[in-house]
Amino acid sequence: MLYPQQNRLRHAVDISGLWRFQVDPDGVGEAQAWHDHLPAPRTIAVPGSWNEQFEDTRDYLGAAWYATEVHVPAAWHGHRVLIRVGSANYAARVWANGTEVGGHEGGHLPFVVDITDHVNWDGPTRLAIRVENELLVTRVPPGAGPGGGMLGSFPATTYDFFPYAGIHRPVHLIAVPACHIDAVTVTTTLHGADGRVHVDVRTNVSWDGVGEVTLVDGPRTFHVPVNIGGGHATAVVEVPDARPWCPEDPHLCTLTVRLFDGHGEATDAYALEVGIRTIEVQGDRLLLNGKPIFLKGFGKHEDFPIYGRGLALPVLVRDHALLRWVGANSYRTAHYPYADEALQLCDREGILVISEIPAVGLGFADPPDVIAARRERCEAQLDELIARDRNHPSVVMWSVANEPFPISFLRPVADDDPAAVAGATFLGGLIDRAHAADPSRPATVVALHDTPMSWLRLSDVVCINRYYGWYMQTGQTAEGAGKLAAELDAIHAELGRPMIVAEFGADTLPGHHAVPPEMFSEEYQVEFLRGYLDVADARPFVVGMHVWNFADFKTAQGVMRPGGMNHKGVFTRDRRPKMAAHFLRDRWGGR
Repeated sequence: MLYPQQNRLRHAVDISGLWRFQVDPDGVGEAQAWHDHLPAPRTIAVPGSWNEQFEDTRDYLGAAWYATEVHVPAAWHGHRVLIRVGSANYAARVWANGTEVGGHEGGHLPFVVDITDHVNWDGPTRLAIRVENELLVTRVPPGAGPGGGMLGSFPATTYDFFPYAGIHRPVHLIAVPACHIDAVTVTTTLHGADGRVHVDVRTNVSWDGVGEVTLVDGPRTFHVPVNIGGGHATAVVEVPDARPWCPEDPHLCTLTVRLFDGHGEATDAYALEVGIRTIEVQGDRLLLNGKPIFLKGFGKHEDFPIYGRGLALPVLVRDHALLRWVGANSYRTAHYPYADEALQLCDREGILVISEIPAVGLGFADPPDVIAARRERCEAQLDELIARDRNHPSVVMWSVANEPFPISFLRPVADDDPAAVAGATFLGGLIDRAHAADPSRPATVVALHDTPMSWLRLSDVVCINRYYGWYMQTGQTAEGAGKLAAELDAIHAELGRPMIVAEFGADTLPGHHAVPPEMFSEEYQVEFLRGYLDVADARPFVVGMHVWNFADFKTAQGVMRPGGMNHKGVFTRDRRPKMAAHFLRDRWGGR
């Protein structure tokens, strides 16, 4: 899960770009050895969603093949040669020179395959990646199955965003030493004015030797020697008068881990940016560095015209500039893990992140074998997410699911209903798994209307999505805000924990105006948001408000989604501000 890095001992080449591409609707590619030669390819951009690049692939979610050739430098002899795919949605298999070498299921997170034994050192090495995004009920997020999609959508999803397919993030060719640093885990604590950086290092093989951890904090440098036994070592770096990382001052240090041979020569090195900070729940408050923090921001999507969900660095930079412009300090990665580069930018710019696995659309009235298959996928995705993201100071909370429901949307059930019990067991297991993997951060389940109280009780910070005044109390913003206030008070009286309204918003057609405000007008969106924010301001136990959504985004087609779009953004899909963006900027004190 370490991000590719180029230094004196490691090598990384981004082999993204223009690849050959061919869809395989009949599933004949493997039998016909398309991994050796695509019979009728066209050119595709990597990264990028194939749904946005061609007219005939907009709704195609079946198998497709990507192919390219790379020259592995002769200087890489003696190293392990790896391919790292940043994200291939949903399932991928990889071939090197005609041999299948690995794969991954789940999309959204990176995977690595070792091609050392299949490199052609005397010419180009052929790479082929087969990707498919079939909407199956056993996957996470699940397909809709025979009952049809959410809101009658096409394609038939159980969630309200487009099921983009393809290689969505960069592909890297990597060379690492035969014995190399495979994982670095950093946890930071504060003790008065002093900081401690706890470091756990693991190598890819069982190895005994010596190493060093170095922390550079501005003009100061701290060295800690380590003894590695069985491929594992730990170290603690003491940092007096530490400068804590926070949104107002996102101060980063550079931590480098080195391995040495018996002659004191470095054999591997890996560096990462770390921020010294703590995050904890105390009573009904959320504390950053021991002080109460309020998360103001958005739910967000990786979505942009032409790119789809493909990584677009200029869009990423622009989005962070707009977050600062509007005065936001946080967002949730709704509803899947975001790119490595997104979190790197959040670290540098002081944006707090609730990082979420793709567990959206989960119901618990399904057959036990279906629920068991989804649980297996959720556990794997959660393990991968925490392994990749836990070193980022910007990540302050894990979300293990968004809007799970016992039987169907907006159908309340008692805590002892079998579906509610099954869901509590499933979700509670994920919360426990997150705590075990990372005790330093809170974990949550983001809850829908009518979620059983037993599910809300699982979360360290109670996160709820509410649309009073939109999907219910339609057209009545004041009544909607009143319903929100009453429910927040009731939940807090029962649980006594900090709460975040993780989604609230109203579809708004840009340029549509109405006096008095009416639904879909820009005035209605402003009035809706104002009412919810006023309710939160009157309740100290509310520690965050995330507007749904940062920007309009593409969905499956449906009668409730004009233009195949969800229009709840305060910015348009191409990032033009609506009235609501200006309202929030005034409210939140944006730059």
